[in-house]
Amino acid sequence: MSGAAEALLPLVHHLCGGDPPLRLRLWDGSELGSAAGTGAGAGDDPAASDRATVVISSPAAVRRILWQPNELGLARAYVAGEIDVEGDIYSVFRLQGLLSSADRPSGWKARLEGGRLLLAAARAAGALGRPLEPPPEEARLRGARHSRARDAQAIAHHYDVSNDFYRLFLGETMTYSCAYFATPETPLADAQRAKYDLICRKLGLRPGMRLLDVGCGWGGMAMHAAERYGVEAVGVTLSRRQVEYAREAIAAAGLGDRVEIRLQDYRDVADGPFDAVSSIGMFEHVGRARLGEYFGRLYGLLRPGGRLLNHGICRPRGSRGLSRSSFAGRYVFPDGELHEVGIVAQAMAARGFEVRDTQSLREHYVLTLRHWVRNLEENWDEAVRIAGAGRARVWRLYMAGSAENFARARTTVHQVLAARPREDGGAEMPLTREALLG
Repeated sequence: MSGAAEALLPLVHHLCGGDPPLRLRLWDGSELGSAAGTGAGAGDDPAASDRATVVISSPAAVRRILWQPNELGLARAYVAGEIDVEGDIYSVFRLQGLLSSADRPSGWKARLEGGRLLLAAARAAGALGRPLEPPPEEARLRGARHSRARDAQAIAHHYDVSNDFYRLFLGETMTYSCAYFATPETPLADAQRAKYDLICRKLGLRPGMRLLDVGCGWGGMAMHAAERYGVEAVGVTLSRRQVEYAREAIAAAGLGDRVEIRLQDYRDVADGPFDAVSSIGMFEHVGRARLGEYFGRLYGLLRPGGRLLNHGICRPRGSRGLSRSSFAGRYVFPDGELHEVGIVAQAMAARGFEVRDTQSLREHYVLTLRHWVRNLEENWDEAVRIAGAGRARVWRLYMAGSAENFARARTTVHQVLAARPREDGGAEMPLTREALLG
């Protein structure tokens, strides 16, 4: 062993508790890891190195990690192309589990030792220097957090990349939320339509009803409810690209007399009452400080007896969710916040809703995300052509990491059904859950 591998070996051993479970190939051609002749690798699956190789193509990657020694430093290096992954992207997240394992050194002494080794490795690898500029794909929002103007910036950053880019991995339904699988082999498009059906049944949709879909995306829920359940639907989103796509799709389907898509903040909707409200994958953008405003506004838009279905990503109690220093917080969901499902239910009840049903779809999101990652990788060259290499890398890392987080219960997703009580205190709900779900 020589060169960069020799310089980085003490640091890698400190972080991994031994040899890394994957092969690491460095910018000078030297290698680390079980397949590089340095041992079996901390008791991990010996086949891991056959599935993936982490390629560190520049000392700049070490420099980024020196200045940001957490997931953000690693992510910046990956987005910038200074770190790459050859093979199974999911294998890489085994490193994350190893680094956060309970038997890894912790406390201030371990952090001090890690910092000393990182500095020594950076010096030996020629990676010392001032902090590098973050890749341009990192969000830079302005204004007060969760103001209308800043929320519009956050939505544009995430959703206004390119409709053609999203189509590459979302598939024919253009649905960017957790699907509902009858079996693991169910095709993605069928599972997305099944998710819409599940929501429509929970909302009790019938012909002639009025539905508001908050954060309507590319119009899938509104179109499905109008076509299959005979409702009149209004969808609102802050993404101009989504509005353009949805309006064209609605016209092509001949639903222009029953579905309206607006470029509008949900706080500005003023033409209630609606018989039902759906919010699918939008709740993550609201923020803890505005939960009361959010549910209060939706309560006011519902007729007495009407139902709200809130479908959103949640975090288990005690987990940190999204943070401003996380990869997802900087590159994917700027200003995004995740809440424990109990907090969601409490916020609903505090604004007058009666919570009637909750359902976790955590395993379903693992399957959904793995479909998306596979679709993106199969269309990689086209994704890079449309959105650029950095943006494609952001989505590959984000979706693969999210699949692992859902698989390990670090993140959850819940549908919470609530009703606005009638004047007599009742709500138009079936007697059994079987009847509710059809």
